[in-house]
Amino acid sequence: MTAQLQFRDLTLGYDRHPAVHHLDGAVEAGALLAVIGPNGAGKSTLFKGIVGTLPPLAGRIERGGLAARDIAYLPQIADIDRSFPISVYDMVAMGLWRRAGLFGGIDAHAREEIRKAIATVGLTGFEDRALATLSGGQMQRMLFARLLLQDARVIVLDEPFTAIDAKTSADLLALVRRWHSEKRTVLAALHDNELVKAHFPQTLLLAREAVAWGSTGEVLTPQNLLKARQMCEAFDEHADACVQVA
Repeated sequence: MTAQLQFRDLTLGYDRHPAVHHLDGAVEAGALLAVIGPNGAGKSTLFKGIVGTLPPLAGRIERGGLAARDIAYLPQIADIDRSFPISVYDMVAMGLWRRAGLFGGIDAHAREEIRKAIATVGLTGFEDRALATLSGGQMQRMLFARLLLQDARVIVLDEPFTAIDAKTSADLLALVRRWHSEKRTVLAALHDNELVKAHFPQTLLLAREAVAWGSTGEVLTPQNLLKARQMCEAFDEHADACVQVA
């Protein structure tokens, strides 16, 4: 299989201070990859680099011919402004923007797509609800419906199952498995090692640099997990700044 994402000596960070160091490796097209590591390991930073919101300090990301805007991205639910005055329907409909354009009209076919996406995630009847009225699980279902409409070949999920109920997690995991069966490339930042072992065949263990990357059973060993924790604990927050590439 060909690589969908290729990291070449990739360093990412903020204010020229690195948070992900010298990452090399490839995510194959159609892979279902868990990205795990302690808090502060650089998981969200890596995902922001993949979707193009954070430029590399050094090295590069090759996206297999895709533009960064063509990658579907689910940020952490805590990053969503739930006070924004928008309905569930309109939030889901935003998944069509890349196809219809920011000011493109929503025709009958598009309305049917939106209806199906909302029904698929179990939110029929919630179309007119405001974001502020949703539970954490309902919010995540809505965001997955938006991902369905994006119809992307690469899907990046940042902690998609955190702080939601077991039923919602199971329903959304079924969607992840569906995407995998459709040969889409899916990356998910996760904290639950048992969930990773049960559902994700490949894992990248990150601790600001790659500790291990490969089949999940070979990566999630006690020795590797201990090493990752020790590496994050030893990280120097006052390390010298990097020179950002042009």
